[in-house]
Amino acid sequence: MIKGFKDFLVRGNVIDLAVAVVIGAAFATVVGAFTGNIVKPLIAALGGGSSYGLGPTLRAGRPETFVDVGALITAVVNFVIVAAVVYFLVVVPMNRLMAMRKAGAEPEPAAPAEDVIVLQEIRDLLRAQQG
Repeated sequence: MIKGFKDFLVRGNVIDLAVAVVIGAAFATVVGAFTGNIVKPLIAALGGGSSYGLGPTLRAGRPETFVDVGALITAVVNFVIVAAVVYFLVVVPMNRLMAMRKAGAEPEPAAPAEDVIVLQEIRDLLRAQQG
């Protein structure tokens, strides 16, 4: 069991995964700052004269009852940006790399046609009868 764990660590997948998590967290922070400081104020500006942002206040004069629809829109924009970057910078290049590897590999030999198989069986039977 220890040997299997050691093999798992030495393969390099763990290091790649750790680097991906760190880069992903750093990128999510950058996107969060972008959406929180640029997108959210733009959405709040669409909300009109309210100082809270885009959304209704359930009880007038009580800011804690404000339903912040702008924050939801900001979170959706944040998700779409992160998903797009992951897709275009990770998934698409990996698919291309896998396609290039697959194209470079030797193709498997095609299975012989059924009539060729029958002829080979006849040949083997004739040899067995003769010898």
